[in-house]
Amino acid sequence: MSVTVGVVDDHQLFLKSLSLLLTSFPNFSVALEALNGKDLQDKIKLVKKLPEIILLDVNMPVMDGRATAQWLSQHYPAIKLVALSMNDNDKTVIEMIRAGCCAYLLKDTHPDELERALTEINLKGYYNGDVSNINYRRLLLTDKNNEQIQISDRERAFLKLACSDLTYKAIAAEMGLSERTIDGYRESLFQKFKVASRVGLALEAIRRDLVKL
Repeated sequence: MSVTVGVVDDHQLFLKSLSLLLTSFPNFSVALEALNGKDLQDKIKLVKKLPEIILLDVNMPVMDGRATAQWLSQHYPAIKLVALSMNDNDKTVIEMIRAGCCAYLLKDTHPDELERALTEINLKGYYNGDVSNINYRRLLLTDKNNEQIQISDRERAFLKLACSDLTYKAIAAEMGLSERTIDGYRESLFQKFKVASRVGLALEAIRRDLVKL
């Protein structure tokens, strides 16, 4: 049986084009199209079969991707949610994952990768080939107390700023430190948290309640 997919995007041309692409994949069919979260709320009650995966645009009027993901996670927790965006800003990625998405894909993703991503999401519940190559679901759900990491007050201050949309240069200015010192904090925390990207660092900080967005 084919995997049913829903698409939520306020740009109708992209919405229709993506739906056509999805239906061209051998094992997928489109069960729902909506222009924003509110439109989705109205339409999802009428579908004969709920989508197993929903692709969500991040930036939409009326009800955006984050609010839509939170609502779906609460009312339809079995549906796997995938964020779609032109923006790979770390803060946006983290917000969408925290809202319930199991993957974050850029809108210029190649069709072959999209098909591969949806296949893995259907089978595993997540896709590891997206923005930071991290198993987000594991990072967010693993027991926060399974490992205590010792960090200094300065590292903690850097960690909080690293979870914002500031550049590393701006963080250095905010903390009154050199960029070299900031690089040192970053590399030290990467090692302590066993991550290889700023998104991974931020997710670990959130997971351990060291930082709250």
